[in-house]
Amino acid sequence: MPKAEHLTFLVTEHGKPFTPAGFGNYFRDQCDLAGLSNLSAHGLRKAGATRLAEVGATDHEIMAWGGWTTLKEVQRYTRAANRKRLALQAAGKLKAGTEVANLGTRLANQSENS
Repeated sequence: MPKAEHLTFLVTEHGKPFTPAGFGNYFRDQCDLAGLSNLSAHGLRKAGATRLAEVGATDHEIMAWGGWTTLKEVQRYTRAANRKRLALQAAGKLKAGTEVANLGTRLANQSENS
């Protein structure tokens, strides 16, 4: 296996690590060249964080994946996904409660129809 020349995976044309702003500009240029003018590195990072939250990753797991250093930064992206998940869980509980509440009526109807 050849020896790595860099400790970073993405380097500039001069062999130096990208700065955050430099990588964002590079990514933007590449997207524009590919005809994807509506995409950005920031959007890709946000989409990844949102998808991780939607499949149940914790805030700390998402922090590690995205390189964020505070929970506040991560929660900006996970709040909507968590709200959606909690709403679906609540709806499931409401449905289950309704089914139990209607059980007596259904049993009575079955007896009448037998």
